[in-house]
Amino acid sequence: MQNDIKKCITEFIQENREAYHTLSKAIWDRPELGLEEYEAHKLHTEFLKERGFDVVSGLAGMPTSYVATWGEGKPVIGFSAEYDALPGLSQKVSAHKDPVSPGAPGQGCGHNLLGVGGILAAAALKDAMAKKGLKGTIKIFGTPAEELCVGKPFMGSAGVFDGVDLVLDWHPWAGTAANAATCPAYFNVKYHFHGRTAHGNAPWHGRSALDGAILQAHAIEMLREHHQPSDSSTAAHTINYTFSDTGPEFASVVPDRATLWCIGRFSTAEQVSDIIQRIDKCAEGAAMATGTTVDKQYITASHEMLPNWVVAKALYANVTELGDVAFDEEDKAFVAAMQKEDGQEPFWAEGVPEPKSTAIAVTDSAEYSWVAPFGILILNLGPGPGWHNWMITACAGGSLGRKTMEKAGQILACTAADFLLDADLLKQAQAEWAEKMKGRTYESLLPEGAPVPLGLNKATMDKYR
Repeated sequence: MQNDIKKCITEFIQENREAYHTLSKAIWDRPELGLEEYEAHKLHTEFLKERGFDVVSGLAGMPTSYVATWGEGKPVIGFSAEYDALPGLSQKVSAHKDPVSPGAPGQGCGHNLLGVGGILAAAALKDAMAKKGLKGTIKIFGTPAEELCVGKPFMGSAGVFDGVDLVLDWHPWAGTAANAATCPAYFNVKYHFHGRTAHGNAPWHGRSALDGAILQAHAIEMLREHHQPSDSSTAAHTINYTFSDTGPEFASVVPDRATLWCIGRFSTAEQVSDIIQRIDKCAEGAAMATGTTVDKQYITASHEMLPNWVVAKALYANVTELGDVAFDEEDKAFVAAMQKEDGQEPFWAEGVPEPKSTAIAVTDSAEYSWVAPFGILILNLGPGPGWHNWMITACAGGSLGRKTMEKAGQILACTAADFLLDADLLKQAQAEWAEKMKGRTYESLLPEGAPVPLGLNKATMDKYR
C-alpha cells in the first residue's frame, strides 16, 4: 500500500506541477511583508477552494491567516504554509544584482516556495487518499508574518492548532537535511516612554523620554551578567535593542517620546518568561528615575522547538528513497555566477547527512512542536553561505526554486503517508513528543489579550504596492 500511495503522490506532482509553479511565481511577483500579505492570502485560499479544501480565513485576529481542511477522522496531519517577504530584497531572476524596484520587498527567504510546497504536499496526499479510500484529515495552516515570528504564536494562542496529530514543515536552504532540530525561544517587545518637552536652555522644565529609554538600556547591560548563559555555541542567549521613534528630532528640545525595541533569544520558554519580567523592571525603574511613564507593546513571543527523532528519521528515509533536489549544471553555474557577483567563495552543498541533533535559527514554527510531533525538512535551493539576500530572491523565482518546491511537496506528502498508514510509527512519534513535553501543556507566551501588531509593515508596503 505504501508504494502505491507514494506512486500516486509522485504522479500527481508530475501531472499538476505547472499550476503550482504558476502560483508560486505569482506570489514571487507580488512580494508582501508580514501581516500585509493580502494578495498572497487571496491566491492561496482561492487556489485551495478550487481544489476541494474548506477554507477559513482571518483567524486569531489576522486577516491574512487561514486554515484549509479536507477529509475526516484521525489522524489529523498538518502542513505549514508561509508567504511573507523581506524588506529591501527586490531582485530579478538574474545572476547579477538587479532589483525589480529598488528598496522594495523580495522573497529573500523563499517563502513563495515554502507556502506553495506545503499546499502541493497536502494536495498530492489528498489525491492519493481519495483514490485509495483512506480516512484521515489534512490541514494546511496559512501563517502570516513568519519573519516577525507573529503568525503561529497568535494562532497557537487562539487554539488553531488544537487536535492535530502531526505537523510537517520545510524550508529552502543551502543544503539538504532532515535533523532533529531545535531553536531558541524568542521575544519581541517595544517599550514606549512618554515625557514632557522643554526648551534646551531650560531642560529642568521637561522630562526626557529618551533619558528613560537610555537608562533602561543601561539596566539591560547590567542584566547581561546575571542571566544564565546558554550551553550551546550555536544558540547563544542574546538580547538586542535599538531606539526608535524618538523626538522631537531637534537637539534643543527635550524629547517627549522614545521607544526602546527589544528582542531576545533564550533556550527555553521558562527563561524567556523570566527575562521579560526582569526587563520590564528595568523599564519601570528607568521611568521612575527620569520622571517619565512607560508602556509595553508585545509584538510576539514564541517557544523553543522540541525535536522529534521519529519524525526526523521518517523524513530522512524519504529523502534517501526519493532523492535530493536534482539540479543541473546550468543551475549550478547560475549560483556560481551570483556568488562571484557578491564576492563570495564558491559554495555548493552535496549529499544528505544522516539525521543529527542541531540548532537552527529562530522560527515561530516552534509553536507546532508544542502541540504535536513536528518535523522540518531542509532542502537545497543552491546559494550559500548566508541567507536573506538578493541571491535567494533570484533563485526563488527561477528554475532552482521550482525544482526545490516540487521535491519538498513529494517528500512531505510521502512522509505524511508513512504516518497515515503506520499507526505504530505515529504512536512512536507521539510518545517521544509526550516525553519531551515532560507533563507540560501548551500555554502561549503572549500576555492574555495581547493585540496582534497589525500595521507594522503597512507604511513600507504602501510605498510599493
